[in-house]
Amino acid sequence: MGLLGKGSKAYSIFGMKCPRCHEGDLFETGSFSFQKSFDMPEKCPNCGQAYFLGPGFYYGAMFISYITTAFYALTVCGFLIIVGGLHWQTAFFTMLASMALLFVWFFRLARAIWINFNVKYRPEGKG
Repeated sequence: MGLLGKGSKAYSIFGMKCPRCHEGDLFETGSFSFQKSFDMPEKCPNCGQAYFLGPGFYYGAMFISYITTAFYALTVCGFLIIVGGLHWQTAFFTMLASMALLFVWFFRLARAIWINFNVKYRPEGKG
């Protein structure tokens, strides 16, 4: 089990896989799909882990989304201004355009992180 290997939280988060079995997909479509972007199955098709652990479960993911998008925005703008030598307005609008394209991915990433905080990996036959 490496840093990004099966059994690690990073594998589940960035692969958008079930946090319990790391087999089933968290979302019905691919990460960069704009069709059914926010639809999740009720449970994992492989192990049956529920993806909605209670009413309002994913409210916590909003905070994670805010933190990740803010970090991304500051990093991209800083890089474009300092390294790229762009004017701050050009850097800002470039960052906005990239965030518009990555919006669905940030949304899904936040949900994947949040459910991985709450569900432990259990390969078949263990605990």
